Amino acid sequence: MASFKLSRTEEDVKREITAIIRELKDPRIAPMLTVVRAELSGDMSHCKIYVSCLEGMEKTKQSVKGLVSASGFIKRELFHRLKMRKCPELNFIADDSIAHSAEINRKLSEI
Repeated sequence: MASFKLSRTEEDVKREITAIIRELKDPRIAPMLTVVRAELSGDMSHCKIYVSCLEGMEKTKQSVKGLVSASGFIKRELFHRLKMRKCPELNFIADDSIAHSAEINRKLSEI
């Protein structure tokens, strides 16, 4: 039963962080940045947020720097929107899954 609550909370965190990122005005954050997944620890004290950008890994890493500098704001907004007892520590991780998927799709189209 606990895993159901954890996975539901992960999806809620992913949805709300995506909405919060759309509101940020930092020029380092890419406009086409996507939250791939969110992984909460069992006690909900830490959260790994995997983000990806279609423009490549360098732009994703630059966006992660912008997200890290705005993590206090993101954490506060997440706390207010989800009404949690304790907001988890947010760790943003650059992921190249969208660019990798686009590359596979391009190769399949050529065949």
